[in-house]
Amino acid sequence: MAGEAPNWEGLLKWSLAHSDGTLPNRNFSDEDRKWFMEAVQAQTIDVVKRMKEITLVMQTPEQVLEAQGVTSADLEGMLDELQEHVESIDMANDLHSIGGFPPLLNYLKNSHANIRAKAAEVVTTIVQNNPKSQQLVMEANGLEYLYSLFTSDPDVNVRTKALGAISSLIRDNKPGVTAFRLANGYAGLRDALSSESVRFQRKALNLISYLLRENSSDCNIISDLGFPRIMVHLASSKDLEVREAALRGLLELAREKTGGAKVTLAEEDGRLKQLLEDRIKGISLMSPEDLGAAREERQLVDSLWSACFNEPSSLHEKGLLVLPGEDAPPPDVASQHFEPALRAFTPNPAHIKPDTEKKETPPLLLGAGPPPESRDDSNGRSH
Repeated sequence: MAGEAPNWEGLLKWSLAHSDGTLPNRNFSDEDRKWFMEAVQAQTIDVVKRMKEITLVMQTPEQVLEAQGVTSADLEGMLDELQEHVESIDMANDLHSIGGFPPLLNYLKNSHANIRAKAAEVVTTIVQNNPKSQQLVMEANGLEYLYSLFTSDPDVNVRTKALGAISSLIRDNKPGVTAFRLANGYAGLRDALSSESVRFQRKALNLISYLLRENSSDCNIISDLGFPRIMVHLASSKDLEVREAALRGLLELAREKTGGAKVTLAEEDGRLKQLLEDRIKGISLMSPEDLGAAREERQLVDSLWSACFNEPSSLHEKGLLVLPGEDAPPPDVASQHFEPALRAFTPNPAHIKPDTEKKETPPLLLGAGPPPESRDDSNGRSH
């Protein structure tokens, strides 16, 4: 059966025939047992073994892979597979144990932009909510690699992916936040806000808000760097998520009652008030559907107005702060998704997947690899 997809329809029929009570129990024959085990094993992937194979490919020099006909699309597909494996925290940590971090970080310097971007995505998955891998990536100089991409890569998509990886790497990671600040990270974030890419702007604004919540004294730093003026401008963006993220950042500054942040925001008082009045007017003209989608924006506009001018916004008078039904109890969704215990054990034909679905075997990208000397050099690199 090697190399062929298992006959799942036959396996299902065989299992039902031997477990639904229609036939008396009987012992497996050696032939049945062998067939059953082959069917199961053919669908089972040894994840650690597969990650070792991927690591070997990543250690192979780019020119060697190209000579063997491996394309950037092939490598991107391989990184897609790796990302699926490391969604498990245990597998993410195992990737370090088998030596996978250094070659993965080296892919952040790949000559193909799509490979650099995908490698940054894999790093994001590895370090997300994973303190151990955060520390290991920091020790492998991962933040330096990512910061270089974030601030200087010619491809804005790569810069955006690198910033996403940085955000996951330093979240709930005090040494990471400190290293980012010392690397002049706020200057990089200011440049990101000036980008024309709304995705890049969103990620930068979200990270700014997080950093300000974690350390309110940073409000003075970003004020000195001229962030308030940029954020006031972005709060009128056509993109809802950019507007909301900019308003969150401004609200953090407004709540900081001491130091230069309050003074700098006061200097923007006229522009800020005009902005909020314009947003209230824009909200007033929204359709019911758009009003529902802009719930957070409505709350942020009102909170920012109250923090800056010590009075509620006109959204209260207009009845637009809380719409009918928004303060009602949440709908009962449990009964829709959780059946009674006895019913849950009843076979449901609707849950049986059609036999047209087949699981593809992941491609094995594995060349002959570099000669021993070059492989030793690759393993020894820390950058």
